[in-house]
Amino acid sequence: MLAIFLKTLPFFALIGVGYWAGRTRFFSAEATAYLTKFVFYFALSAMLFRFSANLSLVEVWDTRMVVAYLWGTSFVYGIASLVGFLRGLDVATNAIEAQCAVIGNAGFLGVPMLALLLGPEAIGPVLMVLAVDLIVFSSLIVILITGARDGQVSLRMVRAIALGLVKNPMIVAITLGFAWSGLGVPIPVPLNEFLDILGGAATPGALFAIGASLALTKPDKMQIAGWLTFCKLVLHPLFVGFAALFLFGVDPFKAGVLIAAAALPVAGNVYMLAQHYGVAPARVSTAILVSTVLSILTVSLVVGWVTP
Repeated sequence: MLAIFLKTLPFFALIGVGYWAGRTRFFSAEATAYLTKFVFYFALSAMLFRFSANLSLVEVWDTRMVVAYLWGTSFVYGIASLVGFLRGLDVATNAIEAQCAVIGNAGFLGVPMLALLLGPEAIGPVLMVLAVDLIVFSSLIVILITGARDGQVSLRMVRAIALGLVKNPMIVAITLGFAWSGLGVPIPVPLNEFLDILGGAATPGALFAIGASLALTKPDKMQIAGWLTFCKLVLHPLFVGFAALFLFGVDPFKAGVLIAAAALPVAGNVYMLAQHYGVAPARVSTAILVSTVLSILTVSLVVGWVTP
């Protein structure tokens, strides 16, 4: 367990350095925003394209694995939604809280960290988790918030969902990568080296940006953040693991990757959605902060448990 913790520590140390830089204003809010854009649109996209271009869709797609992840995630989403409903939340706020309960930082943190801790074979399942989160649950939150405000499902809503998917560089990079892989054409050496160099900036840049962004957080409603963190770090991996291991008979290694991915802290893109729609952004940023700090220990425990 100590060995796993020591392997995860550099990742969280980079987040800590970013937090220090943001807290001391060495890195301004504007600088953090531009670094995040660089990582999101360039470095991470290069890394995801390179990963997916060197994988076949068969290595990523596993029906049992997809169904197990969807079942476990949907169950926790339902629990968070029910609790929100009992607290009298409106549909939009409830949708944002439920999103916090199940959407982990698979892109910025999960892909590089789990690939290192669990091996390159983990990349395919993590990409699948990332794709499901982006396509299914990012679309769901748009439907819930827009539908609640408009009072109906409209063509404008469908268009917003489609544009959101098409404009998301992570989805575009993964799709293009699998398309390239499907052609069976090796990536030319100069292009591969270019992607390697650019993608190499994704991990340190993303982790630094996470920390600098967290430094801007003004804690709000800590009790709710604690509940959402419990959902994300405890309930989500628990129910995904139950579904994968006992209900759908997923391959043990892939099930372990799913559990580890489900144990990741709340993703930053949930805050982007909350800010975009003007729905409880302070609550979301607090949940991201609390879950990220606690995940320093919980991720190590989960990875240690699922590692053969």
